[in-house]
Amino acid sequence: MAPAAALLLATLLFMALPKESLQGPHERRLLNDLLAAYNTLERPVANESEPLEVKFGLTLQQIIDVDEKNQLLITNIWLSLEWNDYNLRWNESEYGGVKDLRITPTKLWKPDVLMYNSADEGFDGTYHTNVVVRNNGSCLYVPPGIFKSTCKIDITWFPFDDQHCDMKFGSWTYDGNQLDLVLKSETGGDLSDFITNGEWHLIGMPGKKNTIVYACCPEPYVDITFTIQIRRRTLYYFFNLIVPCVLISSMALLGFTLPPESGEKLTLGTYFNCIMFMVASSVVLTVVVLNYHHRTADIHEMPQWVKTVLLHWFPWFLRMSRPGKKITLRTIKMHKRKKELELKDRSCKSLLTNVLELDDDFRQMSGGPSCGNYLRGMSASTLDETVAHVGGSACSVSQRELQLILRELQFITLRMRQADEKADLISDWKFAAMVVDRFCLIIFTMFTVVATVAVLLSAPHIIVE
Repeated sequence: MAPAAALLLATLLFMALPKESLQGPHERRLLNDLLAAYNTLERPVANESEPLEVKFGLTLQQIIDVDEKNQLLITNIWLSLEWNDYNLRWNESEYGGVKDLRITPTKLWKPDVLMYNSADEGFDGTYHTNVVVRNNGSCLYVPPGIFKSTCKIDITWFPFDDQHCDMKFGSWTYDGNQLDLVLKSETGGDLSDFITNGEWHLIGMPGKKNTIVYACCPEPYVDITFTIQIRRRTLYYFFNLIVPCVLISSMALLGFTLPPESGEKLTLGTYFNCIMFMVASSVVLTVVVLNYHHRTADIHEMPQWVKTVLLHWFPWFLRMSRPGKKITLRTIKMHKRKKELELKDRSCKSLLTNVLELDDDFRQMSGGPSCGNYLRGMSASTLDETVAHVGGSACSVSQRELQLILRELQFITLRMRQADEKADLISDWKFAAMVVDRFCLIIFTMFTVVATVAVLLSAPHIIVE
């Protein structure tokens, strides 16, 4: 196809396009015409003596939290403000059929409606979205937000309580003669998109218009107050709080059903007290067992009496044993003597003397018996002074090499010994926790059995035929 023919075809297609495809230039021209002389400080009314009517409503999305302690209600809400701007009207036929615009709220006048009882740090928790403007001047502003409002929480009938939390909205600077708030729906807030809360049941959300004259100003101020009516769901509290209390109370009341001549009223009450004491004691001893189990060598040292009682006598009495260590009376008696021999042997033996006992190898390294005799029994700290005074000889070179080897061996041996001691101590604490746990199991079992049998046997009759 020739270039001239292709250009002609493209022109014809462009001319055949519908007028709606030219919305971009028309919308730009419309925005320029509307906002060229627009003043965001001007109240958009045809007659300044008349109030501007603003329809106000909200949509409750979710109850995020009810803070009873701080008396706060946190909700997710979409506000809805609708008014007519006298300065934002146009004939759609003059602008290519453009019927509506989306304009940022910073470029338009909008009512300064705020929540009076807000507890938010920024006071206004809304997200500023665009304002939808139609050709007849109608403006719709729907900002979503997380609202934190004050609420007087009454827990007199907890957990069967109802809470009524008010959310009061109104203009902050315009009085009722300048801005008139009108409730958008007589039923109150919109609950069609409400997300069910697991703790609270939403009863309703009625709204009410109020006209109040405050002490600061003689003009009346209009506000719209929505009341969120919620009721606490009692299923969780019923099974975890009410039922146990009722059962315990019923058990206590059973004592009053016994005849006075039976003499068992006090015994039954004593039994209840014993059970309560046992439960409290078990909690305390469980904490002790966990404390013993998680102790380490870096924080705690095991006292000698703990080693004697929990690692020897109690395990022998409870017939407990550790892997590879059978606990008997003989092992208990030999343990103390064994520890004393180990300490004595450890203090008399050092790594340096063990190495220096190798006379033959040492003489070959140092060049003769005189050097070996000179260094025999010499500590590592004394070797430093010897090396400083005896320089350049074969004996000093051998001393320096031997000193470095001995220091490395001493460091490695010390680390290994410390690691073994820490592991042994941690193992001892864990075994002590097991011993205490086993001892408590036996004692509490015996106590429960004895107390139950004693109460049952003290009754005049157990089975009624």
